[in-house]
Amino acid sequence: MELPLFDEVADAVRGLVPEELGPVRYSSRRHGIKLWFGAESAPREHYEAQVISAQGVADAEVLALEIGFHAEYPKAHDSQQALGHLLAAEKRWRPRVGREAVAGPFLGRADQWRRLSETWPDPDLADPELPGEIALRLVDYILALEPERRKAGR
Repeated sequence: MELPLFDEVADAVRGLVPEELGPVRYSSRRHGIKLWFGAESAPREHYEAQVISAQGVADAEVLALEIGFHAEYPKAHDSQQALGHLLAAEKRWRPRVGREAVAGPFLGRADQWRRLSETWPDPDLADPELPGEIALRLVDYILALEPERRKAGR
């Protein structure tokens, strides 16, 4: 039996994240996955990969994938503060994450949520290599950002 796309991503991420970061928790659904450490349920700050609409994504015609970090607080100030901690350490994490990562308003909830993520226009969701590619990028974000988040007590 074939696993759904984002369950495959979860399996791959859990196998790639070093044990010293602790167990990776996740919640997957048909069109996305949230990953985090610690609490039983997904906190406001987490890593995410999700299928999104093509609207607002350069070169996307049908859909896009968004991969990276989210701060999803009810108040924009709190989401911006979470992103601000990461931006203050950008020189340390940018080499690993690369220029593809965009820091700014969330795609869709720009009024209150923030992101540090990249988009992939029109991926082939049936490509058997895609789960591994998504997992590798999520792990890049985790390995680059999680130490900075922990230093800041987040």
